[in-house]
Amino acid sequence: MIYSTVCWSFSRILSLTITIILALAFIEKPSSLTVTSDVRYRLPAWNPPCGLTESIELLCFLVFVVDVSVKSYLIGWEEFWKNKWLMAYILTLIVSLTDWIVSLSFLCAEDVRIRRILRPFFLLQNSSMMKKTLKSINSTLPEMASVVLLLAVHLSLFTMFAMLLFARTKLFAKFSFFCVFLSSNTGIPGHSLDGQQDKEWVGYFRNLPDSLTSLLVLLTTANNPDVMIPAYSKNRAYSIFFILFTVLGNLFLMNLLTAIIYNQFRGYLLKSVQSSLFRRRLGIRAAFEVLSSLKETPANAQQSYVSVGALLQVLQKVEMDCRCKQAITRSLKMCSCDQLSATQFQKLFEELDKDAIKQHPPSPEYQSNFMQKMQFAFGHAYFGYLGNVVALANIISICVVLVMDADKQPSERDDFFLGAINCFFILYYLLEMLLKILALGLKRYLSYPSNRFDGLLTVILLVLEIATFAVYGFPHPGWRPEFMGLLSLWDMVRLVNMLIVFRFLRIIPNMKFMALVVTTLLDLVKNLRAFAGILVVVFYAFAITGIMLFKGAVVPLGNISAVNTTYDNGTLQCGTYEQLEYWPNNFDDFAAAVVTLWDVMVVNNWQVFLEAFSRYSSPWAKIYFVVWWLISSVIWVNLFVALLLENFIHKWDRRCHREPLSDIEYQRTVELMFRDVLEEPTEEELMEKLHQHPHLQLCR
Repeated sequence: MIYSTVCWSFSRILSLTITIILALAFIEKPSSLTVTSDVRYRLPAWNPPCGLTESIELLCFLVFVVDVSVKSYLIGWEEFWKNKWLMAYILTLIVSLTDWIVSLSFLCAEDVRIRRILRPFFLLQNSSMMKKTLKSINSTLPEMASVVLLLAVHLSLFTMFAMLLFARTKLFAKFSFFCVFLSSNTGIPGHSLDGQQDKEWVGYFRNLPDSLTSLLVLLTTANNPDVMIPAYSKNRAYSIFFILFTVLGNLFLMNLLTAIIYNQFRGYLLKSVQSSLFRRRLGIRAAFEVLSSLKETPANAQQSYVSVGALLQVLQKVEMDCRCKQAITRSLKMCSCDQLSATQFQKLFEELDKDAIKQHPPSPEYQSNFMQKMQFAFGHAYFGYLGNVVALANIISICVVLVMDADKQPSERDDFFLGAINCFFILYYLLEMLLKILALGLKRYLSYPSNRFDGLLTVILLVLEIATFAVYGFPHPGWRPEFMGLLSLWDMVRLVNMLIVFRFLRIIPNMKFMALVVTTLLDLVKNLRAFAGILVVVFYAFAITGIMLFKGAVVPLGNISAVNTTYDNGTLQCGTYEQLEYWPNNFDDFAAAVVTLWDVMVVNNWQVFLEAFSRYSSPWAKIYFVVWWLISSVIWVNLFVALLLENFIHKWDRRCHREPLSDIEYQRTVELMFRDVLEEPTEEELMEKLHQHPHLQLCR
């Protein structure tokens, strides 16, 4: 008991330590503690004095040293040298401590800190699921590399073709002469057509890097149709080139990549569950063998047995879920036999595969006939349906008022109608909540998550409405009081309206298939935590790298010459970083770097970042953003979609075709969800694995 408590406590301390050391990036120099990341308006950030964050880091490193020391001691030196993760753990600590010492020797003035990039490793090595997911991703890389290589060939071929198609050659000179001749005979300005060809070459295909970048961005459709317009304005036949490139690259190859990744991950969850089931059965069988060895078995016995009394004694000492312990104890006491075979022992512990069946407290029993009728009426499902209709009417009335007041100035609005309908509906919600509590009882009412959500919002709405009346009085025609208190009337009414709209989500549990989708998506969160953790690791490493490469690169136009960003008349070019006012997207601190990487991952206008940072820092900056796009948007997002589909298809099929929707309160583990497709391990497989265990000596 004490050992398990110590392990649980140290696990929590280790998780807290990892969280702290990762969060240091927000307050370390360069600090993210500013209101805005816009380089034009950002005030100087507070940076901690030298030694403050370094002291916190040292404490974290000490916890990690204790962790790796205990793990190394427990597995033994022979296993330690075989464990690559532990070796990498020690190497990371050595490099981090060395860099920490160097940082202090320079009085924290150095710009490059290697240990910051290594911090995500502590998160990665502490999660077995993240390690398994990373191993699975690694096994998928060869197939992904083949498609990525095919994409590279596709991009290279079309780049060369584009440079030949839009190059300034003698053919272009002849075409220019033809345009001049056409102008002299028709009156059409010759440079109008000539300029369109020139725009295509100058804007997108001037050289090899620009051509590659333009078509790479087109592969994500972020610059479509901008990249095509200059040539398309000259001749509609040029559109064939761009359409063909997009169809082959975006519609075929990119979706082929998703299909290949999904094919690799098809059955990934099932294999993981099968492996988990085998480990559980192996552990239970090992427990049976150990308990059966405690008593002498006759030499002529065909199989081993476990005494029921001995098992009851062990159950009193072990730490497990109280519900499972009670269920197993109850089954043992009801058992008529004194000994359990391996099969009986295994069936007994199948209770561990189940989650608790949620049982709601009983409703109150009223003696009065009138109260019984009230309880029946207000506890019926139709009363809930009536509440949903009222909530819908509330939403419609709010929409009508907002549409009517959309073009009015604040001084012209009459808030009487909106205030009156809010008051009416909130009173109905309060009455509905009280009647449900009367019918179901407080404990039963609170046992339903939908009722807790409903009741909490009702109380918040009531408090806000009372506060509004206390400050501004009751609604009346021409109700437009002056600003008073922390919020204006309109702010308070708008806050109430947002909560009412949010309250409309109460309809989800009453729509069975919508509830099915929502509960399935919520269940998916548990299985996607490892993927989310890997995304955090990648985001963190790239954000720190981006700070090292591009910190201070972006400066306001007032401090630099706006070369290559303006036209001859001094106005900013359309679509540039400066004209779009993307100034908050930079790498001057960790929080800003994370947001910038997110914007690039979404790939909407990501060509703006490619162009801007290559201009502000170096043309080689494009490599950083292209690598980030490949890892985040191409590989990780496709892996996420593949795992999402795998999870969703399994759960949707099982819930739609195997389980009745009325049984939605019965919570099940993944093992039970896939019970019909999982294979139970055989006796031979279990015993072979147990005989190979280094710390378990079996007599047979």
